[in-house]
Amino acid sequence: MSAERVLIIGGRLENVRKAVEQGLSVVYLQQPGQFTPEHAKLVDAAFLVDFADWSVVEPIVAAAHKVYGFTRVATTGEAGVEVAGRINDLLGLGGVSHEVARRLRDKLSMREHLARVGAATVPAAEVTDRAALEAFGAAHGYPFIVKPVDGIASLGIQLVRGPQEVGAAWDRIGELRASEHQFAQYFPLDRFIAESYVEGPEFSVEAFTFEGRHVVVAVTEKLTDGNFVEAGHVIPARIDADTERAVEAAVVEFLDAVGVVHGPTHTELRLSPDGPRVIESHNRPGGDRIRDLVEAAYGFDMEAYTVAWPCPGLPAPAGRPPLVQAAATRFLTAEPGVVSRVEGVDEARALEGVVELDLQVSAGDEVAALRSSWDRIGQVIAVGADADAALATCDEVCASTVVVTGEGPAEAVPGTGR
Repeated sequence: MSAERVLIIGGRLENVRKAVEQGLSVVYLQQPGQFTPEHAKLVDAAFLVDFADWSVVEPIVAAAHKVYGFTRVATTGEAGVEVAGRINDLLGLGGVSHEVARRLRDKLSMREHLARVGAATVPAAEVTDRAALEAFGAAHGYPFIVKPVDGIASLGIQLVRGPQEVGAAWDRIGELRASEHQFAQYFPLDRFIAESYVEGPEFSVEAFTFEGRHVVVAVTEKLTDGNFVEAGHVIPARIDADTERAVEAAVVEFLDAVGVVHGPTHTELRLSPDGPRVIESHNRPGGDRIRDLVEAAYGFDMEAYTVAWPCPGLPAPAGRPPLVQAAATRFLTAEPGVVSRVEGVDEARALEGVVELDLQVSAGDEVAALRSSWDRIGQVIAVGADADAALATCDEVCASTVVVTGEGPAEAVPGTGR
């Protein structure tokens, strides 16, 4: 066995496999029910517990470290970033501390910290009652955003356009607090923040920090559907060189300000009339398969670097790797209701440039109204000579893949791939 070990928290099987491929041994911390025979073949030890509960994790990790001596901890999922920070602090492993991980998870804490250190930010305040919404609008103007303090997947984001919408916004907060969602264990909808709305197109920056040195690997252009749920992404972003440099500089300044010293980051921003403004950031690879777009476009495996760097097979690049090709993704949607039939999937998968078409519904499944990223029903990934070409292929797939919902009896249709 290798003398070097990594503790991996959660994530998909590929996390473990990529660490092993780089010559590392793996100790694995995962939720009960998520451990498979494939995991068992790859890891030295596995601890199947609720890793969101630090009172459970702390003694287990302390004992495991004495036995297995892992030298680093890694996670690729949002649910694991805070516990990874706690483990770094507990065992003195370096990397991102819990304080920094929490600062990125808690959007109010992030805004307050940026203001305290004199970094670029926007006004923000916690929403404790309807009066707090009214006070924020009076102090900072309209429109403004209301969202969960530590939410993900675009769930619960609202745009309050004027005083007449304050009541509805407060009612919606009450609904969200009383609601159940599939990941409520990790992302409870209890605290909310109001912050000034930033006008402008959306981007994200995929970066990796090597011992305090931030390398911007990709600038991703975000495609939205008007209700804050992302409809797609494309790399490289279709912006000019000066704008790209301004975006990169804003993100590097932000990462320094919040204290990121190691590992992956996914930083979302808008290009406002006054320049780039960071909306939020995460010390893990971007979701929505952005890591796959980065690898297809630049050959940089964000997931492998997250779980295995430093190691001989993963050199720290001096700067952004050269562009190989453009890569894009679009998400499939359908009208709410029960799926009666699906058409065109096999034909869409055969189109030139299509890397993957993942359709998550079939006849008889129910399609929910689109309120968060979790309500999307599928995803296509495509590559092309440039961003327009990759997106055009995605659009062709979305147009030719038809998910029909209705009240009639559900039927399976040949050629759907389901």
